[in-house]
Amino acid sequence: MNNRFRLLRLIADGSFHSGEALAGAMGVSRTAVWKQLQVLREDLDLEVFAVSGRGYRLARPLELLQSQRILSALNPEVRDRVARLDIHERVDSTNTWLMRQAAAGAPSGSVCVAEQQTAGKGRRGRTWVSPYGSNIYLSVLWRSARPPVQLSGLSLVAGLATQRTLRALGVEGTGLKWPNDVLHEGRKLAGLLLEIAGEAQGPSHVVVGIGVNVRIPERSAQAIDQPWVDLDTLVGSEAISRNQLASVLIEQLLGALDRFERSGMQPLIKEWQQHDCLLGQGVVLHSPQNSVEGIHRGIDANGAILLEQAGVVRSYHAGELSLRSKG
Repeated sequence: MNNRFRLLRLIADGSFHSGEALAGAMGVSRTAVWKQLQVLREDLDLEVFAVSGRGYRLARPLELLQSQRILSALNPEVRDRVARLDIHERVDSTNTWLMRQAAAGAPSGSVCVAEQQTAGKGRRGRTWVSPYGSNIYLSVLWRSARPPVQLSGLSLVAGLATQRTLRALGVEGTGLKWPNDVLHEGRKLAGLLLEIAGEAQGPSHVVVGIGVNVRIPERSAQAIDQPWVDLDTLVGSEAISRNQLASVLIEQLLGALDRFERSGMQPLIKEWQQHDCLLGQGVVLHSPQNSVEGIHRGIDANGAILLEQAGVVRSYHAGELSLRSKG
């Protein structure tokens, strides 16, 4: 761990710490401490106060991720299925990192979380805004005997796992938007990105990436190009521990992936549709080739969306969904 992150962990509690005490704990000069604090301000976009006679403190405490806290909160049966848990201070993307590990033979059940992503990925080439120590950026590697073509419903499975996680932690009023968003009153609270590789007839592996907005700093919010909301706005960020959120998310996701491997999408359809934000409404499905309109009639056993068009229900496997304009 470099000095920047060592310093950050020393002041993460939001209390004042003297320059002398910080320098002593790190084994560096007070000038070196001051320089690293400047780096925290400029590189990680963290607000650090300096008060003469009192020292330095963060504008608000940061609950940094800790592997022991995450793992110890898991059900023992689930904990046994976590092959490894890697926590990064900074990584390009948890999905990208875990896909590299998968190619090198990492086992199913490998989990990667990060305090910050420098190249966080959303669907269709979008950037996932990933400020330091504010949200959850989590990916899970799962290996399946199924061929890749049979894994198309996994984004819905992961969405359900995220929905269950939020409800378990007392967050009400959320819903799912096909194929990979969790919304609250039309604003994005969480999103998913799946990357799949494997042999045509199986086996295959998938990295399931989940981002949950816990607290979006004002400057980072300016880079988001769609309606969004965070847990800080809904329930107060102090009401939900980031470590607890990561733990429940891992538990729900591994359980959902295991059930999908055994039984496929069919047993989950009813539950998914109970939380579907746009079910029964007029929608537009956008794809690079074209856009189609219809009434959203749910999902099929493969996770495809069902649209009613001129009295005929058709299934579609890919695209971006939006409400149809009433104008």
